[in-house]
Amino acid sequence: MFKTVHRHLGKVVAGAAIAVAGTAVMVGITLPGSAGADDAGGTGAGQSAQAGQGQDQGQGQDQGQGGAAAQPGVVEQAPAEGDTGKGRDPLTDDETERVEKLALDRRMLRSGENVEGDKGPQRITVDLADPETGELDDPNAPRRAEVSFYDYKDDALVTKTVNLDTGKVEQTDTQHGVQPPLSRDETVEAARLLIADRLGAGLKADYKDATGKELTTPDQLMLNSMVFRSNPGTPAALADCGEHRCLRLFVKVKNGPWIDSRDLVIDLSARKVVKAV
Repeated sequence: MFKTVHRHLGKVVAGAAIAVAGTAVMVGITLPGSAGADDAGGTGAGQSAQAGQGQDQGQGQDQGQGGAAAQPGVVEQAPAEGDTGKGRDPLTDDETERVEKLALDRRMLRSGENVEGDKGPQRITVDLADPETGELDDPNAPRRAEVSFYDYKDDALVTKTVNLDTGKVEQTDTQHGVQPPLSRDETVEAARLLIADRLGAGLKADYKDATGKELTTPDQLMLNSMVFRSNPGTPAALADCGEHRCLRLFVKVKNGPWIDSRDLVIDLSARKVVKAV
């Protein structure tokens, strides 16, 4: 049993006790370094952005030729299909990568913003979509995927339905005040903000007590996260949570104890840390 440290804001607690409590309340578990490259939000966005830049440059060269005959419009080549599944098979890695590129149009890449403040919205999930009602008994029904992004520019959840057979975006849905489970990148960014904030002093002190080392990066921790929404008893500084993307972190030293930081909330939209109690 690990000794409880009372003098710091983040308290080192017995691993078994908080693990049981955390399991009962945590919506999504995201462990830094445990996810594959496919979970790294923004990868697809960067690749699409590069493709878009190439198209713009091609158009500029055509226009600069002056008296030359007008050239056909430049059409960006669709992503390669790669390995594909059939029917209700789970999405393959190639399909997941392709559908993200198809869903990210130039407007979203230019105007959207991810959790780190870079261009392009934050990818949350890519899932196989349910067949439409009239296609339930059709073995040759088209495969579709739903791609969800969180746009930190205007705190919007954008979900796009992409037909994998045609490569077309068939539906786009934009919602505000909807908070899906957090992605790994969002959880890691929240830990980075907490470590850099003055309210993270207790967490860093407890980490040093447990390991004898300084806590400087999220990579030194195992992280779980849970979306936080404001309620009538919430401090005024967190009143926007629910419209904003806010979370609580559940922190564990790698190969060591849990550190209780549940009294702190990280507002990713405002990029601030607030004491909730």
